[in-house]
Amino acid sequence: MARALLTFRAAFLARRIKYVVFLSALARSSLLNYPHWQLVIPGGLLIAFVAVLHVFVSHFAVGGGFFLAVTESIARRQKDAALIDYCRRHSKFFALLTLVFGTITGVGIWFTIGLVSPEATSTLIHIFVWAWAIEWVFFFVEISAAIIYVKTWESLPAHDHQVVGWIYVVASWMSLFVINGILTFMLTPGSWITTHNFWDGIFNPTFLPSLVTRTAVSVFLAGIFGYVSLPKSEGRDKVARWSALWIVAGALVLPLSLWWYFACIPQFSRLYFDRGFIGVRHAIRGGIGFTLMALVIALLCGLWKPRWMRRPPVGFLLVCGLGVIGAGEYLREFVRKPWVINQVLYANDLRPARIDALQSQGVSDTANFLLTPDTASSNYGENLFYLQCGKCHSVAGYRAMRWRVDGWDTEFAADILQHIHMLRGTMPPYPGNKGDRRSLGRCLASLNPSWQFTITDANRLAVGERVFGARCGHCHTVNGNFRPLRGAFENRTPSQVRAIFPALGEMSSNMPVFNAPDDQAQALAFYISHEAGKPMPFKQPPPEAPTSRSHSRFARPARPWQEVP
Repeated sequence: MARALLTFRAAFLARRIKYVVFLSALARSSLLNYPHWQLVIPGGLLIAFVAVLHVFVSHFAVGGGFFLAVTESIARRQKDAALIDYCRRHSKFFALLTLVFGTITGVGIWFTIGLVSPEATSTLIHIFVWAWAIEWVFFFVEISAAIIYVKTWESLPAHDHQVVGWIYVVASWMSLFVINGILTFMLTPGSWITTHNFWDGIFNPTFLPSLVTRTAVSVFLAGIFGYVSLPKSEGRDKVARWSALWIVAGALVLPLSLWWYFACIPQFSRLYFDRGFIGVRHAIRGGIGFTLMALVIALLCGLWKPRWMRRPPVGFLLVCGLGVIGAGEYLREFVRKPWVINQVLYANDLRPARIDALQSQGVSDTANFLLTPDTASSNYGENLFYLQCGKCHSVAGYRAMRWRVDGWDTEFAADILQHIHMLRGTMPPYPGNKGDRRSLGRCLASLNPSWQFTITDANRLAVGERVFGARCGHCHTVNGNFRPLRGAFENRTPSQVRAIFPALGEMSSNMPVFNAPDDQAQALAFYISHEAGKPMPFKQPPPEAPTSRSHSRFARPARPWQEVP
């Protein structure tokens, strides 16, 4: 069985290398020059499904190996036969989960990122080709040591068996070490932007805090998974308390390492935590909540009353561990917006240096894989949506555009697209010309029926609020923290507010032209006047929210694979 499993892993590794080489060769030119993949769900969500499961298991692969090596050393030293038997059984579960499921999801990540972000995948391959090679060496040592460790409990001397276990620990942690450098580079490339030095990219500003955080998570998960193989009788209490200590240790280190990590992230990323984004708030609360719940269960059912550690608490602990990973991965991805690689590549797989050319030439003259060449057809607008927006958005599902554009018409949508990078800082500049904006705007406007209101005194405020959400709320609040309008409209009557609307496009180049019907404009003016006139307690104004243009200007020479013919 060991030979078959090793052959299976070697074959997967060979295919993985071939696939990466294929992507590397394919992705020499950028700018939407890839086949069109119209997925059922946004591409980012597809990556998340696979990545969260893989990260969950891969971190257990690091911490679980350490857990086994330390536990076996203690059992051998104490000559505890029950504890040795637990290690033997737990190592089989450990190997099956990490070697088989970890392999499938690991290859799945390469497949999905190649589909969704081929240019980003190619860029990371070219920059860190030697890092990938080094990681694969550690990966091969890791899987070989795991198989030998599981299969030689009876045939190897105790000392030699422990040496194999510690070889696995070192190889798995070094694999984490290398991958951590590549992942943190995506948010904080640091001085690599100017030097293009390999080591500057690996040892970037968030490398160390992220490494400590991931190591703490690995220890945390090792304790959780330690309960999966919990003995039924002899040694049960000892293993329960021992696993709880690992959960507690990981949970105690996490707040400090995360504080260190968030102190090192870019300024534009820190501002997202002050902007009131619902997803960010939920992820933070979820991460803290799952960690605290796991900690409480470990203290109550692990340390205090080990006999309470039955299947329901163990199952809930596993859910908590998965929740911690999911929250952490969501935040790690979100704080990079609008980039997939900060200052190198936008989330739509385009480089900043190419945006201006696209805005003048248009998509139809630069993309090789359009579904229709007819830029006047409705299919062209739908094609643009899936090509330019589909990585992050769907029509009516995850991050649905239907409710986001409710109340838009074609002209307003096209104008908003021109200024879309000014909305909330999470969108890159729109990569298309005026015709592209109008085609995509027509597509977005068609997602909802046109608004028809019968406005009365009773519903004027409610209608005005809806109009504000559609026309103004993507960039402003009235009394909130995000670009509040209170200062401009406080103590103004509805008619005075209404008189300003025609001049909005002249007041700022980033403001779309106001073209709402007159009855909606009057309701909007009534709503703004009403809300701006409310008495409000003094609040310290927050720093200005980031925009994609505010941190996309940089000077650096083009690399060979970044040049566009």
